[in-house]
Amino acid sequence: MHWWNPEWQEWHWTMMLGMALFWIAVLVVLVFAVRYLYLKYPPPGRGAQVDAPEDILKRRYAQGDIEQEEYARRLADLRK
Repeated sequence: MHWWNPEWQEWHWTMMLGMALFWIAVLVVLVFAVRYLYLKYPPPGRGAQVDAPEDILKRRYAQGDIEQEEYARRLADLRK
């Protein structure tokens, strides 16, 4: 029996196509999983929103950490 049988040729191409589609599907799922995790848990310093200095000052004043005079002085310094 010869190793190349014409009846097996169709099976050979079907298996190759199936494996190619399988690995493409694995890569697509992997890309979407990494993208999802990156957007859900961004690395520090990237994608994380940083508060503006005036917003931090407003929050400290609203919490009572600083008095009105100090708030006005620091706000004037920030706006210079």
